[in-house]
Amino acid sequence: MQVTETLSEGLKREFKVVIEAAELNTRLDTKLEEIKGQVHLKGFRPGKVPMSHLKKTYGKSVMGDVIQETVGETSQKAIEERELKPALQPNIELEGDVEPVIEGDADLTYKLVFEIMPDFDLPDFAGISLTRPVVEVSDEEVDEAISRMAEQQQNFEAKDEKAKAEDGDRLTIDFVGKVGDEAFEGGTADGVSLVLGSGQFIPGFEEQLVGAKAGDDVTVNVTFPEEYGAEHLAGKDAVFAVKVQEVAGPTETEINDEFATQMGLESLDALKQALRDRIGEDYGRISRNRVKRSLLDELDDLLDFELPPTMLEQELDQIITQAKTEKAQSAEDYDPSKEDDLSGIEISDEENDEFQGIAARRVRLGLLLSEVGSRNEVQVTQDEVNRAIAEQARNFPGQEQQVFQFYTQNAQAQAQIRAPLFEDKVVDYILELAKVSDETVTREALLEDPDAPAEEAVEAKDEKPKKKKAAAKKKTATKKKAASKKKADKD
Repeated sequence: MQVTETLSEGLKREFKVVIEAAELNTRLDTKLEEIKGQVHLKGFRPGKVPMSHLKKTYGKSVMGDVIQETVGETSQKAIEERELKPALQPNIELEGDVEPVIEGDADLTYKLVFEIMPDFDLPDFAGISLTRPVVEVSDEEVDEAISRMAEQQQNFEAKDEKAKAEDGDRLTIDFVGKVGDEAFEGGTADGVSLVLGSGQFIPGFEEQLVGAKAGDDVTVNVTFPEEYGAEHLAGKDAVFAVKVQEVAGPTETEINDEFATQMGLESLDALKQALRDRIGEDYGRISRNRVKRSLLDELDDLLDFELPPTMLEQELDQIITQAKTEKAQSAEDYDPSKEDDLSGIEISDEENDEFQGIAARRVRLGLLLSEVGSRNEVQVTQDEVNRAIAEQARNFPGQEQQVFQFYTQNAQAQAQIRAPLFEDKVVDYILELAKVSDETVTREALLEDPDAPAEEAVEAKDEKPKKKKAAAKKKTATKKKAASKKKADKD
């Protein structure tokens, strides 16, 4: 094997590799000798087929396998001998006419092209100082959470037969729906519970039952929405003959030990503690994401090294594709059947510049985290991967087994589960070395958009910050789902 370096420019490397025909023929003879005993040819006993006959019969097809194996082995050897670390899978280009090579009459020549990993020093993690925002769960928050639970467990009590139905009342109804004179499939039911104002039925249906009493027969006229799921009903006028069986009004739910028992806890105090713990865990996740983001910002400021061009280009392509997809989906004329056609979606120069910054940040931080993990032998166990898969499967009730099988039988999908686990473990490793001090903040301060100017900050309604415009300095290292907008607690 002859290896000649033909290009060494920045992180780009290119080699010309020549494998002599004699070596290929030796490999071919070895391969044919291995299969000699398995070949059954008419007129020859097993294992007694002459080598010349084997070459004539199987030479070309076996030589194809020999070439493939040889290229794989020699390219790997060329890289290892020079102690190079490719950033991505090397590109191999065969040169010249391959037919004489297969015939065993010519040397095999190929070009080996790849980009190497950049060489950089790790920052002094012990010199990084970070503040972790923490929130103490208040009694008021716990009480609010219990009140919401009580509302969701709303009880109803039958009203007097002469009482008229109001918004918030629960009606028990029978109905028959018709389009024209024909009853349609799914339009007939008995004993259905309907809370007026819940929006459970199509627009206009519930409003026409306000004022009805138990025993009333009500004719409800509605028009199915144009985007209704059942195409045969979309946009059609329909008439429902409704029989009101019962009108029940909401009753106040008492929050006590009995209520806690209904929720599966032994007492009200136990329920409050469980809610306090759950809220605390939610705040803990957000707090952890905030300090992780701060860490990545600090690391990005400390890093300055050349990035593999192809890796950078691939990341940018993913970001632009995601941004185009989001633009297509938000368009008024969005057509799900043409979701993959993004040819008409434009990306402005300003957006492109922004996305290039995001791509560079992700690649840079991704390389750093990978190097830190490698040097410190950070590992993601199969048990950890399985737990993450199980967590994913819980998002698909009734299909858990299929989801689990998909991940366990799909190496690429499993790698997508493993990657963020690895990233988080490396981040945790760095945070152990850095100086991290806790700062007690308000719930609103924890949940507000960290990118929003102070005068534009608004009070958060729940534990998830608002969406924001993507910024090159504010993105997680190895997230593959790029977008022009992203939730702050995912950074």
